[in-house]
Amino acid sequence: HIDTLGLMVRSITDDGMLMTTRVGGPILPTLDGEYCRIYTREGKVYTGTILSLSPAAHVFDDAATRPRDEKNLAVRIDEVVKSKEDVEALGICAGDFVCIDPKTTVTESGFLKSRFIDDKGSAACLLVLLRLMHFAKVRPRYDTEVCFTVHEEVGHGGATLPQVDELLAVDMGCVGDDLTCTEHQVSICAKDNNGPYDYEMVSRLVELAKANGVDYAVDIYPHYGSDVAVAWHTGMDAKGALIGPGVHASHGMERTHFDGMKATIDLVSLYLELG
Repeated sequence: HIDTLGLMVRSITDDGMLMTTRVGGPILPTLDGEYCRIYTREGKVYTGTILSLSPAAHVFDDAATRPRDEKNLAVRIDEVVKSKEDVEALGICAGDFVCIDPKTTVTESGFLKSRFIDDKGSAACLLVLLRLMHFAKVRPRYDTEVCFTVHEEVGHGGATLPQVDELLAVDMGCVGDDLTCTEHQVSICAKDNNGPYDYEMVSRLVELAKANGVDYAVDIYPHYGSDVAVAWHTGMDAKGALIGPGVHASHGMERTHFDGMKATIDLVSLYLELG
């Protein structure tokens, strides 16, 4: 999926700050101090900073302890505004999107760190694979639809997918407590919040990785849902599986490695049985 996490303007305070509501599930404490852009319905763009309502250590007793949540974080706009009316005069209103600076960085050691690697990372993997297929003049063994959904993070992206016999979601792999995957591997998900994925399809992916030397891990994702589950909920009768490069710190300041992205490309190409 190519949609990402963000915020939306909920209201404007009397002194000209923007209160927000989450779009998707960003970890709100990680947004404190982040630069952002406000996109109005009229096509104007303004910059700002997401801040605690107790933003100054020299002023507020609770600067370090005040909760970082929707009631206590606000956007400071980089315009001369002193009131709600000043902000409204800029054309900013409830329902405008607030987009967070991803701060994308590629390190010499091969790490990609950025917000929104979930799931721009796997979208990039599929685009690279399609480009490689074009140059090599190879095609999948079976008729294949490559789809990029745009509403996964809010829960209904997979509802618009075409009917298929098998559905492979290429999303992100989880890295963390009680999981085995690293940023250098492709993760194969056996089960998430919505239950287990198709046994035969998961087993086939494992065997393909094992037989071809693709670095992989099989994990259970404790807090996760994919486009496959949404497609199933809409009534699609298809086998389904989920893979992706291991991503650390999901929905925060994420990081993966090109090893994991390459392993994902390799596993998808093996699944497609290119020739």
